[in-house]
Amino acid sequence: MDYFHRQIQLWGEETQNLLATKKIAIIGCGGLGCSNAIALGSSGVGEIYLVDFDIVSLHNIHRQIAFTLDDEEKPKSEVVAKLLKSRYDKTKVEFFVEGVDEFSKRDIELDLIIDCTDNLPARAKIDNFAKKIGINWVYGSVEEFYGQACLFEKAKFEEVFSVKEKAPEGIAAPMVMHIASLQANLALKYLTEQDVKKDYLYYLRFEDELITQKFKLPS
Repeated sequence: MDYFHRQIQLWGEETQNLLATKKIAIIGCGGLGCSNAIALGSSGVGEIYLVDFDIVSLHNIHRQIAFTLDDEEKPKSEVVAKLLKSRYDKTKVEFFVEGVDEFSKRDIELDLIIDCTDNLPARAKIDNFAKKIGINWVYGSVEEFYGQACLFEKAKFEEVFSVKEKAPEGIAAPMVMHIASLQANLALKYLTEQDVKKDYLYYLRFEDELITQKFKLPS
């Protein structure tokens, strides 16, 4: 347990062993997905399933911290899986070069889904998938200098957001990591069975200071 020395100081060996029994899917291996995968894979989650149909493009690399220039044209999920295994080899990591539609048809037992996609329709599908199999999921989105995160339990995504296609705007790389960190912390609190608010939307924006707000979602 030397690898997790500082983490065990935080919550003890029993909680660390509990985390090792948990199974999660990270859907989307771009900016949010890279940071979430590194944070959660290096925390000792037992099984991680990485899902993304896309390949690495040059314009991804500045904010998608799992990738280097040598990874151009490679499947994102495969590259992230290789990185996670090189950082901690006792977590089971599998990757799928596909989208949420295909992955949701697989018979894989999960404790939590982390949404790291970049569009509203995909998130609506994740919400429907999670509710169908009876688990919670962590939503995250980033644009410009603001972002949102939420641990969804009973709230319905399509009743909170207008689900439509939307062209992405510019993104500040540090904000991606900021929201991914919030998602990963929500996930760790939930997976280790600590107190964490569900169905609260956290909204953060950085102007001349960091502004944070939270809203209870209807359920």
